[in-house]
Amino acid sequence: MLDLLGRRWTLRILWELRPGPLTFRALQVRCDEVSPTSLNARLAELREAQLIESGEGGYAMTPLGAWSERWARHLGGGDPADRG
Repeated sequence: MLDLLGRRWTLRILWELRPGPLTFRALQVRCDEVSPTSLNARLAELREAQLIESGEGGYAMTPLGAWSERWARHLGGGDPADRG
């Protein structure tokens, strides 16, 4: 898991999917125009790890993938997006 999370673009992809599903192209734009090859590779790895899923609305985090939000709440930090 740490190896996957340490790979380039992995955490950025998870961050961008926090608010809700995104299509491949929207995710690519939000990730500063990451190459399609890199994005495809990371999405495949994240799907295999069951952290994201692909559906009609695009890619979305699974409940397992939303662990970071639960972790932040556990530490008393509330929504990670509220921190500047």
